[in-house]
Amino acid sequence: MKILIVGYFTETSKINIINCFPKEWDIVIVPPGEEMLHHIEDCQVIIPEHVKIDRNLLSKAKRLKLVQTGAGYDNVDIDACTQLGIWAANAAGVNANAVAEHVMAFILSYYKNIPLLDGFMKNKTDQNQLEYTGSELEGKTIGIIGFGAIGKKVARLCKAFDINVLVYTRNTAVQSYENVQITDFDNLVSTSDIVTVHSALNEQTQKLIDKEVFRKMKNTALFINTARGRIVNEEDLIDALKNKEISGACLDVFETEPLPIDSELRSLSNVILTPHTAGMPDGLKLHKKRYDFFVKNIRRVENGKEPESRLNQLF
Repeated sequence: MKILIVGYFTETSKINIINCFPKEWDIVIVPPGEEMLHHIEDCQVIIPEHVKIDRNLLSKAKRLKLVQTGAGYDNVDIDACTQLGIWAANAAGVNANAVAEHVMAFILSYYKNIPLLDGFMKNKTDQNQLEYTGSELEGKTIGIIGFGAIGKKVARLCKAFDINVLVYTRNTAVQSYENVQITDFDNLVSTSDIVTVHSALNEQTQKLIDKEVFRKMKNTALFINTARGRIVNEEDLIDALKNKEISGACLDVFETEPLPIDSELRSLSNVILTPHTAGMPDGLKLHKKRYDFFVKNIRRVENGKEPESRLNQLF
């Protein structure tokens, strides 16, 4: 069984990932480019981290049985997979706990000024010169946009901090949930102290959060995105932060990844950044629970079964 993983990884990350798979499998980890094209011709499974899986690429994969993604699959042409007889599956919910915990870490770091205070202590500055403002979480309102596995986990964690929870979801099946208030989009963004995004990226959510939305938010609001960078108009976000239309942002995802070195986001004092690692708590590019799911799903396909969390139907 040849597994092709396409993305940008350090040598240490490669070793850690390979160790998650059975020894008898051939695990190839390469960046997008010519080497990837060589290996895609005879791989049975592809795990695309930083590459778009379109019809042209799939047509070169003569032995491919499964395209396996993490939680998101906006980089995969599902229709082309179906037409070419290739299973497509994601790992829905596998990283929910990890991402939700990351959101809480963002919230606590921001309101407790952890980055600022850590830098202050390490710079050995005179404590009499310290100035900052922070806040307790009890009584604040968080607005959760998107209410899948991650959104639900964030809601439960927030309730433990006595944070009021508002939810906006397009899923009409969600009428109520564990003492949270389901509301409309405009009410959520205008009344929440914290707005956090947990929607999938699709045609409806592409640049959903733009300058008009930021203008509706409180000027004291904290904006969090651990979903997909392109759900947000990044230029509008930067303007809102610079013009104090919102108080701050905590971001794990960006329109362009890796985040460009010259991005203004890197220089804003009211922003906390992490490099798309919310779903990888076990180390750089590593989430063992995720790879355990991959192994289980690959074995299912190897044995002629449907993959779990499939995104298409072949038979």
